[in-house]
Amino acid sequence: MQNSTPPGTDAPLAPTDTTPLLDDPYAAYAALREAGPVHRITGPDGHPAWLVTRYDDVRRALADPRLSLDKRNALPGGYRGFSLPPALDANLLNMDPPDHTRIRRLVAKAFTPRRVEALREPVRRLAEELLDAIEPNGRADLISAYAAPLSIIVICDLLGVAERDRVDFRAWSDALITPDPSRPHLMKEAIVAMMGYFTGLIAAKRAEPGDDLLSDLIAVRGEAGERGDASGDGGSATGATGATGADRLSEDELTSLAFLLLFAGYENTTHLIGNSVLALLDHPDQLREMRGNPAELGPAVEEFARFDGPSALAIRRFPLKDVEIGGVRIPAGESVLLSLTSANHDPDRFDAPQKLDPAREVSGHLMFGHGIHYCLGAPLARMETETALAALISRFAGLRLEVPRAELRHRRTIRARGLISLPVAW
Repeated sequence: MQNSTPPGTDAPLAPTDTTPLLDDPYAAYAALREAGPVHRITGPDGHPAWLVTRYDDVRRALADPRLSLDKRNALPGGYRGFSLPPALDANLLNMDPPDHTRIRRLVAKAFTPRRVEALREPVRRLAEELLDAIEPNGRADLISAYAAPLSIIVICDLLGVAERDRVDFRAWSDALITPDPSRPHLMKEAIVAMMGYFTGLIAAKRAEPGDDLLSDLIAVRGEAGERGDASGDGGSATGATGATGADRLSEDELTSLAFLLLFAGYENTTHLIGNSVLALLDHPDQLREMRGNPAELGPAVEEFARFDGPSALAIRRFPLKDVEIGGVRIPAGESVLLSLTSANHDPDRFDAPQKLDPAREVSGHLMFGHGIHYCLGAPLARMETETALAALISRFAGLRLEVPRAELRHRRTIRARGLISLPVAW
C-alpha cells in the first residue's frame, strides 16, 4: 500500500486501496503507518476521506475542537453517510458543543461507576443463565447464543425495554449492523420499524414511567416543557432552535438518544466479548492464566480492547477550517477518519503491539476514544465483558474452537471489527 499524500504536498494521488483493511487490517495498517501518517482513501460512504493512522495524531485529533462531528459542516455533496430519519439522527455521534455537552450531561448518570457496579451481580446471573441453556449441547455459537443476548438484555433492562420486544429489536439491529447488499429493502424496513418502535416506547413510558433510564430522560423532557418549551414539536433535530434550558431535550433528541444507547450498547459490547474470547482461545497460555486468576480479568479487558477492539474507526469528523494533521493539510469540510485500530497497534506507543499481553501497562489506549467524545458506555462495556469472560472460562475448562481458525469470518467493513460467528465446543 502506497502513501497517497506525499510529505510536503497538498495534492493527493489516487485514493489508497482499502481492500487490505478488510482482508488483514493489522498488517495493512502497519504498512500505512510506515508509509505515512495520513492517507487519502475512499471512505465507507463511497466518497473520498482522509485516514489518520498514527497514535499521536489520532489522539490529538480525537480531542481537537476544530474537527466537527456535525454533518452540516461537511462539504456539500462530499459526504453520504448512514441515512436515518431526523428523529433517529439527532444523537451524540452527530453533535458538537453546546448540544453535545447538554445531552451528555443528562445521560452520563446512567454510566457512573457506582451505577455500573450495581449491575454486576445481575449481569453475572444473566451470564450463568445463558450458559446453563447451552451447556448440555456441548457446543454453541458464542456470538448468537451468549455475547449478543447478554449485551441486548443488559442495555434493554437499563432503558426499560420489555422482554417481549427484544427479539424484534435484535433483528432490526442486525439488519443495520450487517446489511444484506442483495436485499437493501431490509435495512429500510428496519429503520422504519425502529422509528415506530421508539416513538411508541417513549409514549408508553411517558404514560406509565418505570424505574429506568428512559423514564428518567422523559421526566427531564417533561420538566423542560412545563417551564416553557414554546417550540411545540421540541425544536430542531439538534436542539439548536430555542434550546435555552441547560436540561432540555427535544423530542427528536430523546428518540435518537434511546436509539443510540440501545444500538451502540448492543453492537459494541457483543463484539468486544466475542473478540476477547477469540483472543484467549488464540493464546491458551493466557487463557490458563485468566482461569487461575480471575481477578486479573478486569485489567485484562483493557488489553483485549487495545488488541482487537470492536471500533476500528472513530466517528467521521469534518474540519471547520483547513487543518494540518501529520504534516498533511486537510481542507475544511472534508471527511476525516481516525483509525483507533491503527493507533492502538502503533509500535511508537505500545511495545510489541501485535502481542497479547494482559499484564502490559495499557493506559492510554484509544478504543473508547479520547476527549469530550469518550465513549459514555465504556464502564458498562468493560464490566459486561469482564463478567461474561469470567463466567465462561470458569464454567468450560475445555473451551476450544469447533472449526479451523481460518474459517472464522469477520464483518466486511473498515468501520468495525466483529466476528460473524464464533463456534466453540467444550
